Order: sequence, then C-alpha cells, then structure tokens
Amino acid sequence: MRTCLVVDDSSVIRKIARRILEDLNFQIIEAEDGEKALEACRRALPDAVLLDWNMPVMDGYEFLGHLRRMPGGETPKVVFCTTENGMDHISRALDAGANEYIMKPFDKDIVAAKFQEVGLIEISVPA
Repeated sequence: MRTCLVVDDSSVIRKIARRILEDLNFQIIEAEDGEKALEACRRALPDAVLLDWNMPVMDGYEFLGHLRRMPGGETPKVVFCTTENGMDHISRALDAGANEYIMKPFDKDIVAAKFQEVGLIEISVPA
C-alpha cells in the first residue's frame, strides 16, 4: 500500500485528508509541522506528501527544501494544500519542487484529480 504524509497544523484538516486518502487506498502518516514531517521522512520516505504552507516550527516551504535535498527526497510527490492562492506562492511552491497545488477547502474529487495528475492514482472510468 502506498503511503501519504499529511502535514498540517490543523487536526481537523489532517482528519479530513486522512479520510479522503484512505478511501484512495493510501496508508496515512500525520505530522503537525514541517519539523515532525522531516523526522517522519528520515524514518521512511512516503510516496506522497500533502503539505500545508503556514505552520509553526517549520513551514511547508522550508520543509519542502529540506525534503528535496535528502537522499531520495526527489521521489515523493508533493502536493501543497493551502489557503495561499497568489500566483507568487504557487510559483514559489512549484519552483521549490512541489508537483501540484490544491486550494483549501478541498474535497475528495479535487484530491483525487491532483493525485491522478501527478501519477499517484489511476481513476477508472466506468464503461
């Protein structure tokens, strides 16, 4: 089973993301800030990271820089999930190595579409 690290300081967002991603057949690891997320990645790199931007201790942008410099750190697909919707934020995230970007609030269809775009899931279309 593929793993997804959900990084958000909101326990509510982590719970919603967990429910959605478990329905998409992901095993979930949670972290409430970038520092704890980095610790989780040092133990085992996930297949995917759903990453908030604004968090205490270490924000998502800083975490992404550390992740991408780790051995194997270019492998996980990273999807930023944030309220920051300015083009400058989106460009910065993608330039730093994010694979995609989701705006909060999100739902299962949005997450599934973005995860499909980055090659993490296949959505079968009924015949």
